[in-house]
Amino acid sequence: MSRSFKIITLGCKVNQFESAALKSSLMELGLREAARKERADITVVNTCIVTQKAAHQSRQAIRAAAKANPSGLTAAIGCYAQVYPEELSPIPGIGLVAGNSVKPRLPEIIADLNAGDPQLRILEDFADQASFECRPVRGFLNRTRAFLKVQDGCQSFCSYCIVPLARGPLRSLKPSQVLHILEDLSGQGFKEVVLTGVHLGKYGFDLEDGEDLKGLLRLIGGEGLPLRIRLSSIEPNEIEQELIDMVASEDWLCRHFHIPLQSGDNTVLERMKRPYRVEAFRDLLCHIHDNIPLAAIGVDIMAGFPGEDKRAHRNTLSLIQDLPISYLHVFPFSPRKGTEAAMFQGQLRPEMIKKRTEDIRGLDLRKREVFYGSCIGKDFLVLAEGWKGRQRLMIKGLSDNYLPVLFPSHREVNNEFVTVRIQGLDGLALRGTSSTAESS
Repeated sequence: MSRSFKIITLGCKVNQFESAALKSSLMELGLREAARKERADITVVNTCIVTQKAAHQSRQAIRAAAKANPSGLTAAIGCYAQVYPEELSPIPGIGLVAGNSVKPRLPEIIADLNAGDPQLRILEDFADQASFECRPVRGFLNRTRAFLKVQDGCQSFCSYCIVPLARGPLRSLKPSQVLHILEDLSGQGFKEVVLTGVHLGKYGFDLEDGEDLKGLLRLIGGEGLPLRIRLSSIEPNEIEQELIDMVASEDWLCRHFHIPLQSGDNTVLERMKRPYRVEAFRDLLCHIHDNIPLAAIGVDIMAGFPGEDKRAHRNTLSLIQDLPISYLHVFPFSPRKGTEAAMFQGQLRPEMIKKRTEDIRGLDLRKREVFYGSCIGKDFLVLAEGWKGRQRLMIKGLSDNYLPVLFPSHREVNNEFVTVRIQGLDGLALRGTSSTAESS
């Protein structure tokens, strides 16, 4: 029997895509994915280090994998291995430590390793002109939605962020390759694809033809594929009127923006080295809302940045309260070795950071309730994802504007677009009805 593997993924959508690509490549090399409760010959942990919590979870996953199968091979790959390999190498049971700079070669490297071999550490810097590598992907854990990494790398060097060291220079997937992969994903049966990247708004920055994200979207729209396209996070200073107009007018492009804010105080933004100010952010969100009233607008917020005083925290809370935000992703500040902010004066006490994080997360719940409430009584095209729970009474799904929706059905509805009329709130989801599902 062929050797088996399993992949454990932490972190962002880019990591999720890369894990799916690694899975496809390993299977092409003759390995097989282990069954759910089977001990795999090879366990790959695709790590994250964006926060101390993510790093801790990565180490936990590595230790658990090595302990669960001491006779197998455990590989630690990804961002953690790229930036802090010295923290991973001593963990008992690790057979491979390899960073993002060698991910294109990882399938062959992993396939050639054997349990019991001396630990292999592949520690390489990114080449100045690193090219974009994209392997074919066959299948994702979520069978209705696929991720496609079209961009990698970041050169912004915000004062708190370790990502540029983990991901290297800006690089983009050529438009012709994007279209080819989207056609393939459509052929596999996917109905929605999330375009993702480390710095998505910089798509095309390195391409000789000068194509940018808006141009890529125009090309995708021209293909007429039966796909819904969703964009992952885009920096506020990179959302232009043309992009807003496209989202407003093209029904294949999801009415969903995820925009990092980080702080609602200009002094803190300046210390963070963020390239915008509160006034511009406020104008942008109001402009999006005016043009696309039911668009989902998600916002990243960091609580407890060094030097954030009570006034700065109040400014952040006030800005969030005033703006048409749909939901929040809230992160406590986490000093990362190698970043400027880790050495800043004015580091806040952990209990204060925790309290401010809780303050903002409380606003998140209220923002979701207001946004969900604005959608009651309206119809949405929902991508159904099968039964919710074991009772098989309700179908779960996601609308183009990121509404988690439940609706009753006499049959299982999976990977189909269904028109649902929203009738009310059901906890953290919206409950609706579909005449199509009820009558079938």
